[in-house]
Amino acid sequence: MIALTHQPSPNMQACERTFVPVLPIDFDLAVQQHAAYCQALADCGAKVRTLAVNAALPDCSFIEDTAVVTSEVAILCSMGTPSRQAEPAGIEQVLREYRQVERILPPATLEGGDVMRMGRRLLVGHSSRTNAAGIAALNMVAGRFGYRVTSIPVRGSLHLKTACTALPDARLLVNPAWLDVALLADFDLIHVPPAEPWAANLCLVGDAVLLPAAHVQTAELISRLGFEVRRMDISEFSKAEGGVTCLSLIFA
Repeated sequence: MIALTHQPSPNMQACERTFVPVLPIDFDLAVQQHAAYCQALADCGAKVRTLAVNAALPDCSFIEDTAVVTSEVAILCSMGTPSRQAEPAGIEQVLREYRQVERILPPATLEGGDVMRMGRRLLVGHSSRTNAAGIAALNMVAGRFGYRVTSIPVRGSLHLKTACTALPDARLLVNPAWLDVALLADFDLIHVPPAEPWAANLCLVGDAVLLPAAHVQTAELISRLGFEVRRMDISEFSKAEGGVTCLSLIFA
């Protein structure tokens, strides 16, 4: 299991924000939190590779958005905001060490935080960062490898994975306020506690579930389901509208 991560940018304060207020980010603390996150990935069995190729770009630590990596191909994304458009090209050479590479090109937009793989199915958020053309372009590429793409409109949150991620048993943890759960009728759903609307974003690493330390009720809920939970302090990345999945690209 490979986990690509990216060092936080010293320009992180200038990162994009859509659904969160602009608050001061403690860069030194962000660096410490990122190091702890990378160590947690390693402790869970991942081979962690931390990049620095996009260090001048404020959102570079959110490497998940730059590509969709399946067993067969790495699909470079076309970012949904101008300040992030250079990020995918920065990691292309690294991805070529592991996969053949395909590209989504403008005016199509697609960000990896909107793409959740469930077996041979890709659930794709139609969001403020991923448009219909991007979903169609992903369908064309992924379809060649036998994947079925399902579009899920997202409202009130940045990406699909802000509102929905998978548990180890393939049940989905969701915030029903931010997407139409009727489109997820094929899955068993677990709702986040109402007091923790941002808690639907969790990261699976081996048998472990990583989630932000701030989401205490959700951590207790997942523990009661029988899963190993590792709580991560990512407060500075939360201020940048990032979650635990955003900080890595994980693939076998």
